[in-house]
Amino acid sequence: MDLIKKKLEILPDKPGCYLMKNKDNVIIYVGKAKNLKRRVSSYFNRTHTGKTKKLVSEIVDFEYIVVESETESLILEINLIKKHDPKYNILLRDDKSYPYIELTNEETPRLRVVRQLGRKKYRDRLYGPYPNVTAARSTVNLLNRIYPLRKCNTYSSKPCLYYHIKQCLGYCNYKIEKDKIKQMEKEIMEFLKGNHEVVTNKLTNDMNKYSENLEFEKAQELKEMIDYIKITLTKQKVEVNDNIDRDVIGYYVFKGYLSIQIFFIRSGRIQERISKTIELIDDVGEELTRFIATFYKKNVLIPKEILVPDIVDNKLLEEYLETSVKTPIKGVKNKLVEMANDNAKIKIEDDYEIIKKDEEKTYEANEELKKILKLDKLDRIELFDNSNLFGTFNVSGMVVFKGGLPAKNEYRKYKITNDKNDDYGTMREVIYRRYFRVLKDDLERPDLIIVDGGIGQINIAREVINSLNLNIKVVGLKKDNKHTTDSLLANDPIEEIKIDKKTNLFYYLERMQDEVHNFTISYHRKIRSKGSISSILDNVEGIGEIRKKELLKKYKTITKLKEATIEELDNILPHNISVNLKEFLDNYE
Repeated sequence: MDLIKKKLEILPDKPGCYLMKNKDNVIIYVGKAKNLKRRVSSYFNRTHTGKTKKLVSEIVDFEYIVVESETESLILEINLIKKHDPKYNILLRDDKSYPYIELTNEETPRLRVVRQLGRKKYRDRLYGPYPNVTAARSTVNLLNRIYPLRKCNTYSSKPCLYYHIKQCLGYCNYKIEKDKIKQMEKEIMEFLKGNHEVVTNKLTNDMNKYSENLEFEKAQELKEMIDYIKITLTKQKVEVNDNIDRDVIGYYVFKGYLSIQIFFIRSGRIQERISKTIELIDDVGEELTRFIATFYKKNVLIPKEILVPDIVDNKLLEEYLETSVKTPIKGVKNKLVEMANDNAKIKIEDDYEIIKKDEEKTYEANEELKKILKLDKLDRIELFDNSNLFGTFNVSGMVVFKGGLPAKNEYRKYKITNDKNDDYGTMREVIYRRYFRVLKDDLERPDLIIVDGGIGQINIAREVINSLNLNIKVVGLKKDNKHTTDSLLANDPIEEIKIDKKTNLFYYLERMQDEVHNFTISYHRKIRSKGSISSILDNVEGIGEIRKKELLKKYKTITKLKEATIEELDNILPHNISVNLKEFLDNYE
């Protein structure tokens, strides 16, 4: 504390950023301040509770950077958090991008759900954001049933199933009038802007026609669509009729938590809303300002106007986001902010007990794991999983949990150079590549490494860690015959530590194991999907250049090759190689 007191005395009364460090010299929190001296001193000269109290208990040193303006301090703060991913800056760790619906700007347009907006040229054809991908896909599916748009990415040689069920006009084979396409586009755009009358009127007319023709099943299907639009998609009308796209942000503080509510108002209607709850560490105004700044820099389209509460530094945000940020004090717009505040209040009061229990369970499980493994601290865990298909498309994945929560921006994918069915070789390569990089770039080291596999894989990982002169504990997770986590493989010599399946620790380990497995499998499938039929044939023993050319000439695509029987393959290949190829293809998605 003597070091901190001396540094506090020389802190300037200027804007800037501060970086809090723990005993291992790791940055655990980054913040910004209008006045560095006043803000940093407040951590040490007053009583704190909750997460702030825990943060302060771990601070042994701090650094600071002076800047010229508040805007500079906000930009620097966000960049420093991204760079260091501090333990207590959990807000930016959730690197979530929200889904939008895109009506593509093509001669024959398509509807699709997109997340990455940076390269989108026609932003006026993007609608959202939606609170989750399910909501976006439901809307796309609804519109695709009503309007016969193109569904495929590339044109087929003949009309597909969508054409035959009248959900596509057969653009691949027939010339469609441009006016008809333009009319569909116009109606879809109106719908996505919040005007549902054109679509509901169209469906009502069609429903009545089917009913008059005694086609009651089809009429009932359209009635269900109309009901879905009226109940689910028709949003609350607001009294601002200037057709300006605007977002409204509200907040509420409850028992150390900050609840945030965002309304997206399009064409005079609240089209969607998004909720976020975070545990408070900083001043409420600072936390909310930071949230707004980061929210609109993560693949979210910035509207023409943002309405915010009076605790937010709207001038700072206006300069940073380069759009109109207003704090209304009366009238309809002020009522909208108050409505957002009220919704934030309702949300946190409804969810508080669940949030609190989830955090307590995670904390207790992490503490129990720390105790079992006799660790001084357990803030960061890195987990590895390997995946291959008959020794091909060999990949590994690493996920990171910090403070019991996934740190998704630190996940890493590894394409293994050795394309053989060698689990030990894969483990040796990925552990070496990861921790050589940790040493080389002086990255934050984990307190624990968890590997997927048995004693052999653990020993290989430990061997690599020791060769790099790193002191990091390595353990494994063992599964039972039902393929569920059963015990920890830990200590030296390695022993099984049974985990009670009714405990918080079991659910904690299972969650981490599922996370790394799903992340790795997803990457594995992506790599495999990129493999051409030619590369697949290269991976089957006994298929040389001549046989490969014959197969390519006859089957041309992976789909056609998978449809071939062993008897048909026998016309080109020896029977045993046909069997091997068929087995390989049956396991190939």
